Amino acid sequence: MSRKRAFDRDAVLEIAMLEFWRHGYEATSIASLTTAMGIRPPSLYAAFGDKRHLFEEVVQRYRRYDFTARALAEEPTARAAIARVLREAAANYTAPGHPPGCLVFSAAVNVGPESADVREALRGIREAAKAAIAAVIASDVAAGLLPEDTDPDILALFYAATVQGMSTQARDGATRRDLERVAELAMLAWPGKREDAAEGPPGPGPG
Repeated sequence: MSRKRAFDRDAVLEIAMLEFWRHGYEATSIASLTTAMGIRPPSLYAAFGDKRHLFEEVVQRYRRYDFTARALAEEPTARAAIARVLREAAANYTAPGHPPGCLVFSAAVNVGPESADVREALRGIREAAKAAIAAVIASDVAAGLLPEDTDPDILALFYAATVQGMSTQARDGATRRDLERVAELAMLAWPGKREDAAEGPPGPGPG
C-alpha cells in the first residue's frame, strides 16, 4: 500500500502561489518553498515533480480568479467589460491578504535564459487575454456600437498596457483609490460617445 500524503495539497499550493507571487519565479527557491509550505524537499518532488511543474500548478490555481475572462464573458458590451476589468484590477491588485499586483505580470520579470520557458508561458497567457479583449471590441465594431475606424488590436493593447501598469504601480505602493482614478482616466480614451456621464463613476470591485 502507498503511504498517505501527510499534507493538504490545496493548502500547500496556496502557500506556494503566495511565494511565487511575492518573490517571482526565479528568486523563489526550493528551500524557501519547502520552508513556507512546511514540507521537506522529497515531499515536494514526490507531489509536484519539480519547481517548474509546481509553478505550472500554481498558475493554473491563480487563473481560477481570472476576473478579466469573467468580465469579457458576462458584460453586454466591450466598454462595460473593460470598465469592469479596470475596476476589478484596482480592487484585486491592492487587496489585503495576498501580495500586490498580478502574478502573471510579475512572476517572470528578469528571469535568466534557463527560465525562458516560464517567461514565454506567462507571455502566452497575457497575449491570449489581449486577444480576447480585441475580439469583444471587434464584435462591437461589427455591431455598430463603436466607430468603424476603431482599431481593436490597438485599443486592446492600450487597455492591456493599462492593466499591466496598474499591477506594477500596486507593487510600488499605489492604493486602490489611486488605481480607480487611473481606471476612470483610461476610460476617457474609449472611442465614440462617452457613456460614463450617464453611468456614473466606476463602482468598487470585489475585495
